[in-house]
Amino acid sequence: MKRQATGALGERLAAEFLKKNGYEIIETNYRRTEGEIDIITKQQNTLVFVEVRTRSSRQFGTPEESITQIKKERLRALAERYGQEHEDLPDNWRIDVVAIEMGQGGKVKRIEIIPNAVEG
Repeated sequence: MKRQATGALGERLAAEFLKKNGYEIIETNYRRTEGEIDIITKQQNTLVFVEVRTRSSRQFGTPEESITQIKKERLRALAERYGQEHEDLPDNWRIDVVAIEMGQGGKVKRIEIIPNAVEG
């Protein structure tokens, strides 16, 4: 499976997994010149920005290990910008990561929500 297809599949799987775990999906693929937030959700009274990382092998580490310091800074900046552009949002927010590891034939080996993975 190509990288872009793997990423798209991962985002669909992550959205379903988040819904099953009590997250309310607000928006997907929020794009600005600085980058993109994969999924924006709400969990109780907290706005949650979600970065989805999908890997088909551990050759280059786990999905969550692939988030660089630069990516973390961009996610924080995008989250702040989203808050400036939208009204009636919860005061509390955080950035979670959904880590997905795929096996043979596109089967999910692991899917995990890592709350507050990127400190705001």
